[in-house]
Amino acid sequence: MGLISLLWGILSMVLMVIALIPLVGWANWLLIPFAAVGAVIGAIGVLFTRSERNGRAKAGLLLNGIVIVVGIVRLGIGGGVI
Repeated sequence: MGLISLLWGILSMVLMVIALIPLVGWANWLLIPFAAVGAVIGAIGVLFTRSERNGRAKAGLLLNGIVIVVGIVRLGIGGGVI
């Protein structure tokens, strides 16, 4: 679960950078639910993995959380259009 969440978070970050380009702000509407699924996978990984082996799940959870927050702020600023 941890590796999947980490890879999902890295992919979300790459897509977030693309969505920061002007006139591609509409991609945040798709990116936020995508990152939310990755955050749920990371949370499950943190819950069901021993504490000394859940570093990847925590990193994936953090990356997906950052993408969600930045996507929401970007939608709030540009209204999802720009």
